[in-house]
Amino acid sequence: MFGLLQDWDKLLEEFSVGEAWLPHRYEEHDYNCYTYALAFINSVLAAQGKQQMSKSEFTEKFVIPQTKKASKYITLHQELTANEFYVVPLPDQEKRC
Repeated sequence: MFGLLQDWDKLLEEFSVGEAWLPHRYEEHDYNCYTYALAFINSVLAAQGKQQMSKSEFTEKFVIPQTKKASKYITLHQELTANEFYVVPLPDQEKRC
């Protein structure tokens, strides 16, 4: 995994120069940023000999869990600000910062 992280930018650059991802080919519903990201991830998986993911599988495994987390934080923030609460560090935490 560490080797992949080191080469991530290089792999992405190599993937991006292909004809498939020229700007004029962009299409809002079927050929967009999401399909680009998924195609890149699938190219990395294929290079590692792993099974590629469908759009729905990727969404279920990675997008939805992160969206749920973000939703919880947004809801918490909205409730705190709507009720005029604010958070301050505890005295012990101020010394560590």
